[in-house]
Parts: sequence; structure tokens; C-alpha cells
Amino acid sequence: MMEVAEEPGLREIGCEHSLLSRPDGSATFVQGDTSVLAGVYGPAEIKVSREMHDKATIEVMVRPKVGLPAIQDKNHEQLIRETCESVILGTLHPRTSITIVLQVINDGGSILSCFLNAACMAMMDAGLPMNAMFCGVTCALDDDGQLIIDPNTKDQKESRTVLTFAIESSEKKVLTISSRGAYSPAEVSISLYQSCL
Repeated sequence: MMEVAEEPGLREIGCEHSLLSRPDGSATFVQGDTSVLAGVYGPAEIKVSREMHDKATIEVMVRPKVGLPAIQDKNHEQLIRETCESVILGTLHPRTSITIVLQVINDGGSILSCFLNAACMAMMDAGLPMNAMFCGVTCALDDDGQLIIDPNTKDQKESRTVLTFAIESSEKKVLTISSRGAYSPAEVSISLYQSCL
């Protein structure tokens, strides 16, 4: 039987808008020791070779705290791009680009959900037309079946499964699921249910 961990609970979260002057929208999102800075540029002109005639081209760039982006960062970019594409009304801005840049300030765990939350806040700050907002939440399951919501780095390393959900605000639909490790369909359902509480 899967149990929900009572301690230590959700880490403190915070968000600040309009921190940067150059992007059209920006936000910082802090979740415990995890902190991400997001900047949104666009809709802006795009090279003819990359433009889409019926909608905006959305690009996401993840910048690690130090060094060059790793394979995991590229995976995060694709997942975040697909999530953002599902809510941005890109057809209102055909033949343009929207670029979302996410800079890791500190990674204390649950970085993907922090990326998702920072991206959504920065898109709101930029005034991009969206059909809904979304939030990201990460859960971990340990070997005993204990569910940890908003795990830190230590919890994630010790867990057999880590699940990250992007949940749409208006109808509470799941936009994205990212997973690592072994899990059953029932564990995903319970994790998702607990994440939405």
C-alpha cells in the first residue's frame, strides 16, 4: 500500500515577476533550495527558414548553473516546449518566434517542476495569449512505496521512481508526464491525485 509522507511536506515557494528589463516577460521561481530564472522573448521576427506559416515557433533553452547544457537539459527543453505549445495560442502570431530561456540559479531537487512553473509565470508576465495556465509538480516513490511530494535532491536520489506532472489550471488536465524509474499505473494515479490536492 502506498502512503503519503507527512514530513517534511512541501518546501516554501516564491515567485517574482518583471525582474529583467530586456525580455518581454521574466520571472524567478523558488521552491525550497531550487531556484530558476525565466525570460520570455517574443513574439518576434524569425528567419524564413525556421518560420511556420500557421503559428508561432516556440523555442526553449535551458541554461545550467555552470558549464554547457547536458543531455538531460535537452530533454527538459523538449518537454517544456511541448507543454508550452499546448497552452500558447500560437496561431495568433504566425511566422514569429517565442523564445523561453530558463537559467538554473540553484538545483535543490524537483528542477523540472520549477522550470515549468517559472516558464508559465514568465509567459504570463510577457502577456502571451494562452488558453490556460499550468503548474508543475514532482513526486517521488521510495522503495517502501512512500510518496514524497516536492522531493529534494536527496529524496530523488534515494527514490525508485520520480514523476513530474504539468497540470493545466482550468480543467486540471495532465499536459505532460515525465518519469524516471519503475512504477505501476496505480502509483501514477495516486501520485497525480495527491499532487492535485
